[in-house]
Amino acid sequence: MAKKTLEPQQARSRESSRKLLKAAAEVLGQHGLEGTTIPRIARHAGLTPGSIYRRFHDKEELLETVILGILERQDERLHASLTPEMARQIPLPVFADQIINGMVVSYRMSAPLLHALRQFVQGRANTPFWHKAARLEVRTCEHLVDLIMTHRKEISHPDPRTAVSLALMMVTSTLFELVVAPTDLKLWKNLLPKDDQELRHELVRAFLNYLGVEQKRA
Repeated sequence: MAKKTLEPQQARSRESSRKLLKAAAEVLGQHGLEGTTIPRIARHAGLTPGSIYRRFHDKEELLETVILGILERQDERLHASLTPEMARQIPLPVFADQIINGMVVSYRMSAPLLHALRQFVQGRANTPFWHKAARLEVRTCEHLVDLIMTHRKEISHPDPRTAVSLALMMVTSTLFELVVAPTDLKLWKNLLPKDDQELRHELVRAFLNYLGVEQKRA
């Protein structure tokens, strides 16, 4: 009898936890790191602040759980949706365009959340949380490198794996600079791509040129 009573309670507890973590991620994306408070998260989740404090010691512990969950799901989705066998069947220029276009779109859609996430992680450098987050980010990047390296014969750079890693970092850094956390881009508008489509095109071209991949001229 006790087991039957516990099961609905456990199910409700899991649902409340899911709602809480989802709400915290949404508040973080909408209000930034400074604007993310326990009362605001509680209202968004339809919970009381007290119920949150019964699960987490403070906002920092809650956000650590939220951010590690985001990074884990991102890594899981990438591994599930793209395998080396699948990548090998797509021409490298097309594959690079798909990867970079996906990055441009997702960075644009999630820019406030990515900005807050980066701020939070960098503010906890060399903590156990920071090491876990860094390992997940490296694991995701390594998988992308492995996918692109299925086309190593098309890459003429003398050190293909290092080149692919650095090229991905250059794309990521550019997107953070121009999309996620831009300064006053009005001052630079004459020197930058006019829209995301042109940005994607230039990033793909720079990426492939750096790797020494032969491209067909339009």
